[in-house]
Amino acid sequence: MSRWAPLAALLMALGLSACASLGDMVAPGSAAAPLSPEAAASAAQAAARRPQLEIEADSALKPVLLRSLDLARAVASPDADTINELEWARLIAVAPEQAQQALQTEGLFEAQVRVERASESPLRLKLIVTPGEPVRVGRLTLEVQGELADLAEAGDATAQALKAKLQAQWPLKPGVPLRMSDWADAKNAVLALLRAQGYASASWAGTGAQIDPAQRESRLFLVADSGPLYRAGGIDVEGLFFHQLDRIQALADLPPGSPLTEAALLDYQLRLTKTGLFDQATVTLDPDPALAAQARVKVTVKEAPIYTTTLSLGYSSDGGPRTVAEHLVRRLLDKPIQMSNKLEWARDAQSWTGALSTHLNGHFDRDILGPSYARRSDLDLTETSHRLRVGRSHERTEFERLIFAEVERSEVCLDQANGVCLSTQAFSLNTHYTWRRLDSVLLPTEGYALQLQAGMGWSVDKNGTDNSRNKGLFGRLYARAIGYWPLGGLWTSQARLELGAAASTNDVSVPLSQLFWAGGDDSVRGYPSRGLGGTSVGPLEIGSNLLATASVELAHPFTAKLPSVQWAAFIDGGRAGDSVADLRPALGYGLGLRWRSPVGPLKVDWAWGEERRRGRLHLSLGVNF
Repeated sequence: MSRWAPLAALLMALGLSACASLGDMVAPGSAAAPLSPEAAASAAQAAARRPQLEIEADSALKPVLLRSLDLARAVASPDADTINELEWARLIAVAPEQAQQALQTEGLFEAQVRVERASESPLRLKLIVTPGEPVRVGRLTLEVQGELADLAEAGDATAQALKAKLQAQWPLKPGVPLRMSDWADAKNAVLALLRAQGYASASWAGTGAQIDPAQRESRLFLVADSGPLYRAGGIDVEGLFFHQLDRIQALADLPPGSPLTEAALLDYQLRLTKTGLFDQATVTLDPDPALAAQARVKVTVKEAPIYTTTLSLGYSSDGGPRTVAEHLVRRLLDKPIQMSNKLEWARDAQSWTGALSTHLNGHFDRDILGPSYARRSDLDLTETSHRLRVGRSHERTEFERLIFAEVERSEVCLDQANGVCLSTQAFSLNTHYTWRRLDSVLLPTEGYALQLQAGMGWSVDKNGTDNSRNKGLFGRLYARAIGYWPLGGLWTSQARLELGAAASTNDVSVPLSQLFWAGGDDSVRGYPSRGLGGTSVGPLEIGSNLLATASVELAHPFTAKLPSVQWAAFIDGGRAGDSVADLRPALGYGLGLRWRSPVGPLKVDWAWGEERRRGRLHLSLGVNF
C-alpha cells in the first residue's frame, strides 16, 4: 500500500481548489501609460468621486444583474460623473423591476429587490436582492410527431429506442429549478439528437412553459416534429482527378435506403481522410425534405499530390537530435497502390521503413507488404533488426484488424568484433485487433479503446558467447485498454492498462521485436524510453518476457473560456520483467499541459521518477491505440 500512497495524495490534492472572488463593486477602469505622482494622485481623486454600485446577491446572480440593469451600465459608463440627479433618480427607480425581470429567467419569481443610497457625494449605491424560492419543474409533456412517431408506432425498434432516449436525456426533470438558459439548452439538445439520428429537418411544432408562482411550479409542454428520416439515395463526388470514383463511393458503407445519421456521415468522412489520398474531405447531405427518401450524399475532396517528400528535424530527451525523411507515392504506376519510404536518423537509433499497400477496397481491406531495418545503440550495446511483413488489414472507424506473416532477423551485441552477440532468426504469424467506442477518435473525452495482439512462430538463435544454438516455438500476447470519463464541471479523466507476455520452448530466444520494455512518454513517465525492464543473457541485455503498466490522469481547463488548453495531473506505474515477482511497479507522477489541437492532443508533461529520484520532461502528440 505504501507504494500507492502518492496516488492517494495526488487525488486528495485534486479535490481542493482555490477560487479568486470577484469584486462586487462596479466601476470603470482602464490601462494607461505610467503617470507622474501628481497625475496619479489626481486620477485617484477622480476615481474616488465616481459613482459606484455594490450588488448584494448570490455570486451566480451578479453577472445576470450586471447584464440587465441600466443602472449598472450607467455606473460603468466613462461619463458616469456627468449624469445629473434626475437621471440617477430614474435609474434607481426602475432598477428593482429590471432586476426582478432578469431574475425570473433564473426561475426566481418571488425575488425582492431594493436600492439603497450609502452616500450622496460621492454617490454610493447598494442593490440588495432577496431571491426567495425558485420555481421548479412540475409536470412535463414531451411528445414527438412526424416520421419518427410513425415508425415507432409501427414497431420499429430503432425509432422506439430514439423516442425513449429523448425522454431519458431531457435534463429538466420534475423538481429541477427552471432557468430560461437551461430551458433553451434542453430544447436545442433535443433537436441536435434528432438531427444526428437522420432527421435532418427536425424542428419544434410547439413549446410552452406555464408558470404558477404561487405554487412555485412550472408545467412544460413540448412537441417535436422529427420531419422525414433521410435515407441514402446516392453519392455525388466533386474534386476527383487521379483516383477512381467507384472506390471512393465504396468507402461510404451507405447502402441505398440506409439512414443518413450524423455518425454515418462522419465515419465516411473519417475513412476518406484516413486513406491519405486527400488534403481535405467533407461529407454532407442534401437537406431538401422532399428528397429525404432518396437523399443525395455530397462529397467534396481536394486530392493530395501524388508524390510527397517531407524532411523534418526534431529533438527528444531519449534520443537527442533526430532527422526524418519520408517519400510517399499515392498512386504507383497509375494503379490504386501506395508506396512509402521513411528514413529516421538519430544519435542512438537509425531506421528505414518501407511499405507497399493497395488502396482500401469496398470491403475496407488493403494488402500490405512492408520491409524494415532498424539499428539502435546504447552505450556498448548494439541492436539490429531486419523484418519483412506481408499481410492484409481491415480498417473501419470502430474496428481494425491486421493479419500478417513476418520474417525477422535480429541481433544484439555487446562487442561485435569479439563475437559477443545473440542473433535470432524467426518466422511468425500474427494478428492485431483494435476496437473503439469513442465520442471522438482524434480528441476523445468519453468512451474506450481496446487493442489485442497475438502471435506465434518458430525461432532459431545463436549465442556468440559460447556458440550455442537453440530452436523452438515462441508465442506472444499483448493487450492495451484506455478509457475516458467526463466527471462534470469541465473535469475529465482517463485511465490506461497495458499487459504483455511472451514465452518460448527449449529456451529459444524470442525475437527482439516481440519482447517488452517499459518507460517513456506513453508508458511510465518519469523514466526514459526502455528504462524499466530488460533481461540479461550472459553479458547482454535484451527486452523482457512480461509487461504490466497502468496510468490514471485528471485534467481541467485553465479557464472555461478556453477549454482546449488544460492542465493535468497524473500517476503512472509499471515495469517489464521475466517473472511476476519482477513486475513490482516503479512509480512516476507529475503535472502536465494539454492543448487539444486540430491534429490531436499535444501533451507536455513533467514527471518525477520515484526510483530515479529525479524529474523528466516528456513531449508527445496524438493518441496511441
